[in-house]
Order: sequence, then C-alpha cells, then structure tokens
Amino acid sequence: MITHIVCFKLKDNSAESVERTAQVLRDMEGQIDELMSIEIGIDVLHSERSYDIALITKFESMKALEAYQVHPVHKKVIEHMLQVREASVSVDFES
Repeated sequence: MITHIVCFKLKDNSAESVERTAQVLRDMEGQIDELMSIEIGIDVLHSERSYDIALITKFESMKALEAYQVHPVHKKVIEHMLQVREASVSVDFES
C-alpha cells in the first residue's frame, strides 16, 4: 500500500477559502477508481509553521498512484490548487 500525503498552504487562508479548497479535494472521493481512501484535514493550530490543509490518500500500488496522478479529475484539482496555493509539501511511503 502507498500512502500519499500533501500539505497545502493557501494564499488566502480565511476559513471560507480553506473550506472551499477542502471541498474541491473531498470531491475526488468516489470519482477515481485507484483512490482507495481519502482524508482531508483542516489545520486547527494556525501557528506560523502550520499548513492549512492536509490531504491523505491511499493506493494499492505505485502503479495506482501513477494512474491517479494523470486522472482527469485529479488534473482538475491540480488546476485549482495551482491557483490557490502558496506552497505545498508531500511525502509518499509504502506500508
């Protein structure tokens, strides 16, 4: 199993903007066959080093993760994220 985690820092981190972007991420659920599970977390600490949103997704294999990366639904999400994010970091690990 591959776990793919991405943290996003948004240009506009108002509650409305964060929730709107979190919903864009949530909307991937059920639309991408390779996506086994998805969890979206919104930061509650709001410290200087905090990121605004965490995306945690799980895939059966690297091949499934690669298919997700080029899926049309995910590509639409990437378009949105390129407009709203200030920064992002990610980690992918096998378990």
